[in-house]
Amino acid sequence: MHDLVIRAGTVVDGTGAPGVTADVAIDDGIVTDVGRVGKGRREIDADGALVTPGFVDVHTHFDGQATWDPHLTPSCWHGVTTAVLGNCGVGFAPADPTKHDWLIGLMEGVEDIPGTALHEGMTFDWESFPEYLDALERMPRAIDIGTHVPHGAVRAYVMGERGARNEASTADDIAAMADIVEDALRAGALGFSTSRTMGHRAIDGEPVPGTFAAEDELFALGEALQRAGHGVFELAPAGTGGEAAGDSPDAHATEIDWMVRMAEATGVPVTFLVMQSHVDPDRWRHQFAVAREARAAGTPVYPQVASRCFGMLVGHQSRANPFRTRPGYQALIDLPFADRIARLRDPAVRARILAEGPPPATPGTLSAQMQSSMFDALYPMGDPADYEPTDDMTLRAIAAREGRTVEEVAYDAMLANDGYELLLYPLLNFGGGSYDALYEMMTDPITVQGLGDGGAHCGIVCDASMTTYLLSYWVRDRARGPRLELPTAVERLTRGPAALYGLHDRGVLAPGMRGDVNVIDFDGLGILRPEMVHDLPAGAGRMIQRSTGYVATVVAGDTVVDAGECTDAMPGGLIRGPQAGPGAAA
Repeated sequence: MHDLVIRAGTVVDGTGAPGVTADVAIDDGIVTDVGRVGKGRREIDADGALVTPGFVDVHTHFDGQATWDPHLTPSCWHGVTTAVLGNCGVGFAPADPTKHDWLIGLMEGVEDIPGTALHEGMTFDWESFPEYLDALERMPRAIDIGTHVPHGAVRAYVMGERGARNEASTADDIAAMADIVEDALRAGALGFSTSRTMGHRAIDGEPVPGTFAAEDELFALGEALQRAGHGVFELAPAGTGGEAAGDSPDAHATEIDWMVRMAEATGVPVTFLVMQSHVDPDRWRHQFAVAREARAAGTPVYPQVASRCFGMLVGHQSRANPFRTRPGYQALIDLPFADRIARLRDPAVRARILAEGPPPATPGTLSAQMQSSMFDALYPMGDPADYEPTDDMTLRAIAAREGRTVEEVAYDAMLANDGYELLLYPLLNFGGGSYDALYEMMTDPITVQGLGDGGAHCGIVCDASMTTYLLSYWVRDRARGPRLELPTAVERLTRGPAALYGLHDRGVLAPGMRGDVNVIDFDGLGILRPEMVHDLPAGAGRMIQRSTGYVATVVAGDTVVDAGECTDAMPGGLIRGPQAGPGAAA
């Protein structure tokens, strides 16, 4: 008798093959049979449901949350059974004991994770990166995690204030950083990460350490991965954030050049973030053309792409609120939410706030961005949330139809749904007002799926739902253009990212593979409206987004999410280094 049988589902196995009706048997955490199987001690009725491998999310920022939350919500609510942390050059190891506050400020600034939560929730019972891995391994977990070693932390640890302030590194500095990275990889890190976009800044405004690193430093760190014999070099290249983030418009061309040369010289896989700019919507095509030519020559470069726009959710729940800095709003800021909304509905209060206009903002800040052209580019999200709205739904278009100012429309729209209405502000990946470019990116075989940013940007967005969105919107619901085939979408969430990181024991439902499985009511699959909750340490807030349609999420044969709710099962753990698949030589 099997430990667990998932009975009579439509199995889409992660290889890109069409679905078949089959049972999946799991014993000792491993898939032992797919087909018609015998009885199980536990069984999940999957008749009429979709059965897929658990999703592998290679772009998260749970570095802090992983030290206190065994479930890693919201990602586990969206079918994720493996999460990779430490992206974009930020993380918490190595950690100079005198620099804990600085590391928290770096993460708070770059990834918008409340510093109060990190101060309260993290214990920092490590200094070196191997010690950090040991600390992660000691904690019970519902899902599996792995991590990169982050450039920002390494540079600051070796160079101190010089590294934190992005001063040039010496040969001795570079050698010391390379040693730390190699040791981290040998201890079990899955790769190395860095950031070079001006949009990534610490809480004090300084770009992430490594943003301006010269090629000798970057190549030496890539060679450290080469010596360790495994690992992915992940980065947010210069140009990722676009001109709005302070990046140079021609940064893309120079970045792709050195990335390809490094990957070619070292053989180390390089995955780099690509998002479509609104200023130059076709700029990404040059990077893809160069990467495509490199891949054809055997050079391992992988553009990493998202499944929807990157931006902000604007509203009274969100940190992004264009009226928040106005004196009339500030006078109400400390009121309980419902009382504040009631006062904002007062015609006299409304008139005062609209008449005030915003105070001067510091260039480059969130406030400055919201004062520039935000109002014209806002869309009411609606329910269900619409992430690919048409141009006639902009506040600008609504204002023109109704003969009102765009600020009046925004003010009133934000008060809908008892003040919980959110407005979508797409910053990237929405050039031309559609996802046609995203479709091209996701159907290009050189790309890997990512950019869900689980655990990050807590005050303004929740993109950890991108896995659910990819399956529900891109396969089933999209009406504005072509859709993805179901087997393709599943492969992009499973085998594709797992293989890039050398995790050959997961991502496919086949005998000998890990028993990580999603059972999905595909017709009922969807994402709920984002909402702000205050469940982080110290009562700090974060934007979350729940899902519908997940019958069960299984990790190593144990159900960790049952009908959308976390169970007490803790079958997950820390992944140390690449994992061999079935039949691999010992």
